[in-house]
Amino acid sequence: MPRPHLLNMPLCLAFLILGPIFVGATVTASAQTFTEIQTWDREAAQLLKEGKYVQALPVLERLAISKPDDAQVQWNLGFALLAKSRTSTFDWDQRDLRVNARKAFVRSKELGNTEAVLPALIQSLPPDGSPGPGFSPNEAANAMMNAAEASFSSGNLDDAFKKYQAGLKLDPTIYEAALYSGDVFLRKEEYAQAEIWYQRAIAINPNRETAYRYSATPLMKQRRFDQARDRYIEAYISEPYSRFSVAGITNWAKATNTSMSHPQIDIPTKVTFAENGDVKVDLDVSLLSGKDDGSFAWIAYGATRSSWRKEKFAKAYPREKAYRHSLAEEADALRSVLLIATTDKKVKTLNPTLAKLKKLDEDGVLEAYLLIARPDEGIAQDHAAYLNSNRDKLRQYVVKYVVTNGGNW
Repeated sequence: MPRPHLLNMPLCLAFLILGPIFVGATVTASAQTFTEIQTWDREAAQLLKEGKYVQALPVLERLAISKPDDAQVQWNLGFALLAKSRTSTFDWDQRDLRVNARKAFVRSKELGNTEAVLPALIQSLPPDGSPGPGFSPNEAANAMMNAAEASFSSGNLDDAFKKYQAGLKLDPTIYEAALYSGDVFLRKEEYAQAEIWYQRAIAINPNRETAYRYSATPLMKQRRFDQARDRYIEAYISEPYSRFSVAGITNWAKATNTSMSHPQIDIPTKVTFAENGDVKVDLDVSLLSGKDDGSFAWIAYGATRSSWRKEKFAKAYPREKAYRHSLAEEADALRSVLLIATTDKKVKTLNPTLAKLKKLDEDGVLEAYLLIARPDEGIAQDHAAYLNSNRDKLRQYVVKYVVTNGGNW
């Protein structure tokens, strides 16, 4: 479950909506004066600044009733409800709080909240309020982490840190114990100490995006934007299909007025396979004649993919029982096109699509481009293995192409 204090939001974070009824909230909007609402606003802001989410909840509930169309109030309320769910000892109460938190975030989005992380936050919360996985299979360590979370949500930072450390001692593999220890120091604005613990989390699991993204927060606060960019890039290449990692690098781009995009490449052919393996290739016949820009070479794309469906996949992935569209197949198909286009003497100048693919291939980042810019369900399955041995190429692709608005052509 995402943690409110870790999402790089104004104020500390933001919160949101109620379900149909808030237990104990008896005031009505019509009964409130402007001065009273202003007082609640100031009180909520101060509690949130201090990281006292649970204490802020009653105030935010009153504000949500008095200002039902305020997206920021709803956003803040959602986080406070999540924090409260960490402190409750009853499963049914925790579930209800998570349900209402999700409703709050949805309502905030409906009211115009454009925070990049909001869709990911909504997606991460099951509509029925189901809990996420525990922190550790070690029951004592898991219990200690839950206690630490309750302390953090109540603003008891020193107690939370002690408990995170106790949890980490019981189970040194708990990623969140190191990560959330960093958050304690982030809240205290002791950035050097926060960095130590974020790096500890990265060491526990370098292929998770979260610690990279969270460690960028103090760098952004110190306006060390280039270093923050590097952390967001590491988060993005670690989990490029996560809305949280995408939101992180998007927020950096917005803060630094940086335009980002993938290279604009249009593949002019489409291949589909029937259940019996028969191939169907959709290709504009006008590409096959009358041009000297290499367009005719796209005929090789479908032929190569067909050979992967018939025999190459089984040889390349012997442990997989069923065929899927793979990274290796797509890269091979594109390279077969490039081979024909670049060796035919009749080709004078490659068209823009082929020229860009050729440059990506020459730079050694064709696979990285496919994994990040053009993944489908099959290709995405190859990301983890590629990341383990080619993190540098994924990084190179993002640095040279994505954060330069598609590259310099």
